[in-house]
Amino acid sequence: MQILVVEDDNRISNFLVKGLEECGYLVTLCKNAEDVLKQYINIEWDLIILDIMLADMDGVQLLQALRYKKVYTPILMLSALNSVQDKISALDYGADDYLTKPFHFDELISRIRALTRRRQYEQLETPKSELQFGQLHINREQYKVTWAGEPIELSPREYKLLIYLVENIGKTVTRVQILNAVWGITFDNHTNVVDVYISYLRSKIEKQDEKYIFTVKGVGYMFKG
Repeated sequence: MQILVVEDDNRISNFLVKGLEECGYLVTLCKNAEDVLKQYINIEWDLIILDIMLADMDGVQLLQALRYKKVYTPILMLSALNSVQDKISALDYGADDYLTKPFHFDELISRIRALTRRRQYEQLETPKSELQFGQLHINREQYKVTWAGEPIELSPREYKLLIYLVENIGKTVTRVQILNAVWGITFDNHTNVVDVYISYLRSKIEKQDEKYIFTVKGVGYMFKG
């Protein structure tokens, strides 16, 4: 699970990152709103933890900007402001939860679990057994991939990578997310295996100028149908 923590207080950010990583989450720390909007907005996060009192932008303003840009990732606000009106304002502008400082870490983890469960229920649907993208056809029930009716031989790992990209069609997925989903690696061990397998996959499914897998420079990859 990928979490973006937006917090500019070094003491709190170090506490959050250390604690979340010890709980098995993949955590990226960002200390200002500008970087969120420029560098991290196109990444498919599972959760964003957002402090209200940022130095370069009010956290609620950043929340509004993210929702305006159609970022629907669950957002948990952290704030020392504990009035009812502060909470109502954040929730009305699109926050999914609001936790006041100081807080117990166990409560934070509990709220994270609740938010991710809710999102899983909202996204729960039966995946299509057959998918068509131009000349590329995928039959998930039979584990078969063809191009213009001709079978394409994929290794189990290549097939798993293709399905993961297709399930996230139109979304940028990072190399760490791919490593986690396809290889079960929960950290960036500086291997180039993702890039190698992307190359293998491209050579097999991209024919006659039909392109499906696009590189998002410095971030990862995106599948487009």
